[in-house]
Amino acid sequence: MDKKVLLRITNLKQYFPLKKHLGKEQLYVRANDDISIDIYQGETLGLVGESGCGKSTFGRTLLQLNKQTEGKTMYYGRDVYEVAPEYLKKTFSNLEILHKEAEQAKQKYEEFNKSLDCLSDEEKYKKENEKNDLLKTAKFKEFDVAHLIGGLYLSKNLKEVGELFNKKYQVALKIKELVEKIEEIRVDRHAQETKLIESKNNDISQKLESFDKNIENVNAEIEKLKAEMSQYDKEINALKDKCRDIEGFDYYESLEDNGIDLAKLKYSEMRKLRRDLQLIFQDPYSSLNPRMTVGQIIGEGLTAHNFFKAGDNRMQDYVMQVMEDCGLASYMIHRYPHQFSGGQRQRIGIARSLAMKPQFVVCDEAVSALDVSIQSQVINLLQDLKEKENLTYLFISHDLSVVKYISDRIGVMYLGNMVELCSSERMFKNPLHPYTEALLLAIPTTDEAGRGEIKPLEGDIPSPIKPPSGCKFHTRCQYCTDICKNVVPEWREVEPEHYVACHHILDHKVL
Repeated sequence: MDKKVLLRITNLKQYFPLKKHLGKEQLYVRANDDISIDIYQGETLGLVGESGCGKSTFGRTLLQLNKQTEGKTMYYGRDVYEVAPEYLKKTFSNLEILHKEAEQAKQKYEEFNKSLDCLSDEEKYKKENEKNDLLKTAKFKEFDVAHLIGGLYLSKNLKEVGELFNKKYQVALKIKELVEKIEEIRVDRHAQETKLIESKNNDISQKLESFDKNIENVNAEIEKLKAEMSQYDKEINALKDKCRDIEGFDYYESLEDNGIDLAKLKYSEMRKLRRDLQLIFQDPYSSLNPRMTVGQIIGEGLTAHNFFKAGDNRMQDYVMQVMEDCGLASYMIHRYPHQFSGGQRQRIGIARSLAMKPQFVVCDEAVSALDVSIQSQVINLLQDLKEKENLTYLFISHDLSVVKYISDRIGVMYLGNMVELCSSERMFKNPLHPYTEALLLAIPTTDEAGRGEIKPLEGDIPSPIKPPSGCKFHTRCQYCTDICKNVVPEWREVEPEHYVACHHILDHKVL
C-alpha cells in the first residue's frame, strides 16, 4: 500500500536579509538552504540537529509564517479546486508565456550542460553548482505549468487550454463561496438553536426551518455547479485524447496533481488553511496570553475560523471536551495561565492547536522546556492524540532519545541543509552521513561494547551568512576530500527510503 504524501517540499530556501551598509554587498542569513523532502500522512517526522541549524525556521516556513524565499511547498490535504486560489487564474491566463519561459530555461540548461563536455574534471567541478541551479530553475518552471494541466503541456493551442481551465476555475470559485455560505448558515443555526433551547421555546423546529431551507437551496446550487464542472472535465479529457500520441505525454501527465502550492497563496487564502496546519510552540509560558482564560485561549481560533459563533454555549462544551482529551480537568476552563504548571501550560498549547481539527502539526521543541518526567507524559499524550485524530507531526527537537521514541522517520539538519533522512530504527543502527555519525557518537551511553566514552563533535559551526563552499560540513568532517570543498553533494536515495547528501557515503556500520 502506497503512503499518501501530505506535504511535498522541493528545493525550499529561507533567507533573511541583513541590514545593508552603503556600498556593501547585501548579505543574507541562509536559515534553510535547498531542502527537499516528502512528509507522509499519519507519520511523525522527527527533525534533529545542533542549535541554529534551521529546524524551527523550517517548521514555520512550511506553515508560511515565514514567507519562503524560493522553492515549492505542495499541500495535498485539500484539492486545489476546493481552495480555488487566485494563482490558478494567473497561470491559466498566461499559459503560453509560462510555457515559453519553461522551454527557454530547459534549453539554457541543455546548452550549458553541453558546454561542459570540453572541460577537464576539475573545471567541471567548479561549474557543477551552476549546472544544478539551472536544472532546478528549468524543472520549477516546467512543473508550474505541467502540474496543473498534465499532458496538455504539449498542446499546440495553449490559449484554448487556458480558457477551458479558466472556466473550470470560475465554477470552482463559485462552489467555494457557496460552501463558505453554508458554513456560516450552520454556525448561525447552532447559535440560534442554543438560544431557543435556553429560552425553553417550544417551536424550535419551526424557528429553525428557514435555516434548513437555506442550506437545502444552497446545496442544490452547488450540485448544479458540480455538474457544470464535470462537463469541463470531459472537455479537458477530450483535448488530452488528441495529445496522447505525442512523445512525452505520459511524462507530463504524471506531473499533474491537485496539490496546493502554499508559497503562492495570498495572506487571506493561507489564513483559511490555518485550521489544517497548526503549531505547538516551544515555550509554554510566553506563548499563552496571561490576560485570557484557558477557555478564551482555546476558543479564540474556533471563532476566528467559524467553528462557533462567539457566545455560543456549545463552544464551551466543545472546549471542555478538548481539555479533557488533552489531560486537563474541564473545571479549569475559567483559570488563567499563571495558575498552571509548565506541563499543564503545554497541554493548553496542545489543546489550542488540536481544537482546530488540523491535519498537520509542527511540534516546535514542544517538550524541551519541561522536566523529564513531564516530557514523557506530554509525548505519550501527543502519541495518543495522533492515533485518535489521524494527525501528522513534524517533531522538532535537539534530544535524539526523544526523537527516537516518537518518530517514524528522522531527518538530520546541518547549517540549513537536510543531510540524512530515513526510518528511526535505521538511523540509529546504520547512519550513513558523517554528521549523523558524530551526533550519535556524542550521546552518553553505558554500552559495554566500547562506546562508554562520549565523543563530542569538534570544531565551530560555520556562519550561515557565508557558509563554506561545497559541502557545508567539510570543515568538521574527518572524511573530507577536494570534491567536498567545491561541489554541493546531491540529495539522493542510497537505499530504499534512505536519503543522504554526501560525497563519501559511510559504507560501514559505526554503531
